[in-house]
Amino acid sequence: MPLVSHPFRALVIGSSGTIGSAFVELLEGDPLCVTVQGIHRNSTSPIDYQDFSTIEAAASALSGGATFQLIINTIGILHSAEWMPEKKLDDLNPAQLQKLMQVNAIGPALTLKYFSKLLDPAGSVMATLSAKVGSIEDNRLGGWYSYRASKAALNMLIKTTAIELARTKPNTALIALHPGTVNSRLSQPFKGQQIGRPPLNAAQDMLKVLLSLNKEDSGTFISYAGERLPW
Repeated sequence: MPLVSHPFRALVIGSSGTIGSAFVELLEGDPLCVTVQGIHRNSTSPIDYQDFSTIEAAASALSGGATFQLIINTIGILHSAEWMPEKKLDDLNPAQLQKLMQVNAIGPALTLKYFSKLLDPAGSVMATLSAKVGSIEDNRLGGWYSYRASKAALNMLIKTTAIELARTKPNTALIALHPGTVNSRLSQPFKGQQIGRPPLNAAQDMLKVLLSLNKEDSGTFISYAGERLPW
């Protein structure tokens, strides 16, 4: 039986981004979603992975309300104005590696720590966007050192948290979710406009998967098509 009941309350973390805003738009039009809240760097209760203290503060600001049956964390970084994904080992630099670990692993881990307390213990799902290139087993091309490593670290953090929550919140599923290639600012330098799906279509694909999950899916790495991916 799916964990997300009908009707349900949803929270989108990183709701000002391309995928996050698409999720908000989609959920606002879903008659089964009675309310959807979005938080981001400039929201009333901001969340900013450049300042880890905002994570606990944002969760605390929401703690007085009703619990959520669905939480989706869409925050992530692949490149910046200063650097692009590494093509070879000689391109590796500590600032880039540290920044991606901060945004793609440490920030989401602290989000799991504080926001998992807002999940409905009767039935809920918390999904964090990961990436297939974070799969160690599936890595056949190499390169992209910092991004691969940060997403692999994220996957381990999700898996470990899921094991603990299975004991304390057995009707909750925590998953790593691969969105596929989406036409967004993140994918733009990599022909995202040509090969990526429209954000709303991607959000629809992922939401369909999320609303079908049961507790046995907790601690897994799942694609937007519902495929189980190797760690």
